[in-house]
Amino acid sequence: MSQLDLFEDATHHPASPGLHTIRDGAYYFQPDFFTKAESEALFTSLKEQIQWKQESMQLYGKQVNFPRLSAWYGEKGTTYTFSGVTHHPHPWTAALIDINKRISPLAGVVFNSVLLNLYRDGNDSIAWHTDAEPELGEHPVIASVNFGATRKFQLRHMQTKEKIEILLTHGSLLIMQGALQHHWQHQVPKTSKPVKERINLTFRVIKY
Repeated sequence: MSQLDLFEDATHHPASPGLHTIRDGAYYFQPDFFTKAESEALFTSLKEQIQWKQESMQLYGKQVNFPRLSAWYGEKGTTYTFSGVTHHPHPWTAALIDINKRISPLAGVVFNSVLLNLYRDGNDSIAWHTDAEPELGEHPVIASVNFGATRKFQLRHMQTKEKIEILLTHGSLLIMQGALQHHWQHQVPKTSKPVKERINLTFRVIKY
């Protein structure tokens, strides 16, 4: 049994701490999983040590940049393809290993890979999508760790169009589980408000 199963979902307030069982899925949210000091140190380490890359995709005959920088890290063999781009993993850094050790017991799985996104300002974003590629398994467990500026994270049910909005704060942890990836899309929308840089890490288990 995962430690997530031990949490009570009493309020159903989308941004309250704890496990939330929702239609066709579940998620766990902890806004201050990492302390402020830990979050500051990890943000600096990740910003400086990760091999950030500007990825792009072919769209209507043109090469279009994704509105964010990204990087893929993990164990050897954890190749991952999404949005038409195949990612081969860089080896784990010490900071990534430490974060993985902190979150894996709570998630009930040992993650073997992580996608990092660097949102430079409010113009950077990620559109509606699911993380349901075959290599992630039947019911993917995705752990989202956040450092830097607070950004809106939105979930949208693919049939009912019901929406849930969560503010992902500095040092927060969001774990998506169950059948959520098959029924809910998620996004980080652009914002016209002045916001500083944000680093998001989504830890995954690649089946290979």
